[in-house]
Amino acid sequence: MTAAEAPRLWAIVGATGTGKSDLSLDLAEALAVRGRTAEIVNADAMQLYRGMDIGTAKLPVQERRGIPHHLFDELAVTDDAAVAWYQPRARAEIERIHAQGSDAILVGGSGLYVSAVLYDFRFPPRDEALRTELEAELDALGAGPLLARLQEQDPVTAARIDPRNGRRIVRALEVLAQGGQTHGAALPERPVLWRSHTRVLALGLERAALVERLDRRVERMWAQGLLAEVEGLRADGLEQGTTARRAIGYAQALAQLAGDLTQDEAISQTQALTRRYARRQVSWFRRYAEAEWLDAASPLNAGRLVDQGASGTETRSSGGG
Repeated sequence: MTAAEAPRLWAIVGATGTGKSDLSLDLAEALAVRGRTAEIVNADAMQLYRGMDIGTAKLPVQERRGIPHHLFDELAVTDDAAVAWYQPRARAEIERIHAQGSDAILVGGSGLYVSAVLYDFRFPPRDEALRTELEAELDALGAGPLLARLQEQDPVTAARIDPRNGRRIVRALEVLAQGGQTHGAALPERPVLWRSHTRVLALGLERAALVERLDRRVERMWAQGLLAEVEGLRADGLEQGTTARRAIGYAQALAQLAGDLTQDEAISQTQALTRRYARRQVSWFRRYAEAEWLDAASPLNAGRLVDQGASGTETRSSGGG
């Protein structure tokens, strides 16, 4: 098999709301026209959860154009979504897809999850009892005291972690308590690709356009029934979950149901957090040396992207956000 014939790993990345799902479908169809089958693998941490559909903009099954999708709806809302769990599962799916001669398309905006698949990422061991203890402290006291402890023990990692990301702070403290070195929630200094035949397509959008798109998207979430979705998930244990209940939009919907926020406040808070999250996504993916940045505001010709090979000459953007 020549290099051109070898199954390829594609990654479609970028901020939320930039059209990654649509491009993944178009790419799979463009590959099929050229005699190459393709399957899609999810790299959005929140789309791993069953029932979390509206707030994650999960593509309905009937809109997947008959293209196989994997690692969607894998977890109950009471489960803990962890990148160390996700990495071997995603890589096993990709290896299976490649073994049958098909291309794999990794699509999503969860930076650490994408990086864990694309690059040579190794994870330190887990200590369930210690993590449970730290998470109980997080629930009781908030992220502040834990972050202060992390700043004392590992200021470099503390500076990289979003101070509102309690789970990431807990994980860093868990690793340090076992005598390990934290990975700093960042790419290695010299990341090495896991698969040689890899192309990374990154979707960017000018900041003002992205903000407008995200704000309208959040409003649609409520209009499409996010509150009812969250009400149903409460019966499945959403409020007992350590990850799902903190998801942007879901936490605000829970607060609205509890009477702690009005609907306008819940929507406004979700919009602000979504904009902040999108900025972090753009910053993360800008560090990918292999990324071919595409302007999400322009029509994208998936067939041309396939035919361009690894060089890529599509319209570039700075990434937006």
